[in-house]
Amino acid sequence: MELAAILRPGTARDRQVLTEHDAEPQAPLRNILDVVRTSHETLRKSERKVADLVLADPQRVLGATLADTAAEAGVSQPTVIRFCNALGCAGYQDFRLRLAHGLALGTPATHSVLLPTDPPASVVEKIFDYTITSLDWARRNLDPQAMEAAIALLETARSIEFFGFGASGIVARDAQQKFPLFGVPCGAQLDSHQQIMSASVMREGDVAVVISNTGRTRSLIEIADVAREGGAKVIAITGSRNALTARCDIALVVETLENTNVYTPTISRIAALVVIDILSTAVALRRSEGAADRFDLMKRRLNNLRLTDE
Repeated sequence: MELAAILRPGTARDRQVLTEHDAEPQAPLRNILDVVRTSHETLRKSERKVADLVLADPQRVLGATLADTAAEAGVSQPTVIRFCNALGCAGYQDFRLRLAHGLALGTPATHSVLLPTDPPASVVEKIFDYTITSLDWARRNLDPQAMEAAIALLETARSIEFFGFGASGIVARDAQQKFPLFGVPCGAQLDSHQQIMSASVMREGDVAVVISNTGRTRSLIEIADVAREGGAKVIAITGSRNALTARCDIALVVETLENTNVYTPTISRIAALVVIDILSTAVALRRSEGAADRFDLMKRRLNNLRLTDE
């Protein structure tokens, strides 16, 4: 349904109820379907009926009037308005706008939960939908000023060390492989002893990039402290403001949609890999033409190692 249709005034009854119950609107920072899902248990029993209807068939609610939605959910129209207000919406029309916006961004995590009964085709669709939606969420919430500061710092670094464990360790190794783009020596130690050794010899002009989605791994927090003590600058790539970000010079908060489903892909790793691609590419674009020529020569030499079509 087009936004123009959603903006079209409803019935007189719709406008009357909206006038009586509207509250101040809030910025639509989150996909409204995810807000419905995470708020479900805090809603009143009657409001949960509206929530269940929305989660079951959001497209149908998008095209329904206030009266239609109330009738479908088996509740009163004021209950629907209270449901909208509980989600931070200014009323039913505001809720529909946010619903249209959320559906336009793609399938939310709410509708990407994997089930043991899902056939392979559904698994493919759900994982792609969940990944795309989560990456879009991370992109929209990434601080562009922090990214700019991190790129500037990496551009002038004498050397770069990447630190991480588990899924974050995979990101660290991927970053280390991009050292031609960064243009300076890069390391990625995954052993905790080697990490302490590397951080201990870092000095002014060096940059430590500490990767941890939770930001609560004690050894990585210690790495940040040790690197800074030696004079190095520290960049954190993490999922929220946490203990790690308090120890860093620049915090890149890569927020992803939380989902505790055991089958859900490690979206924090995928988002962090994208951020590494952004950092390395942006640094490479700022380097001299000579650096670009050397990188091009390296790529051609790598191509010579591959089989031809002959």
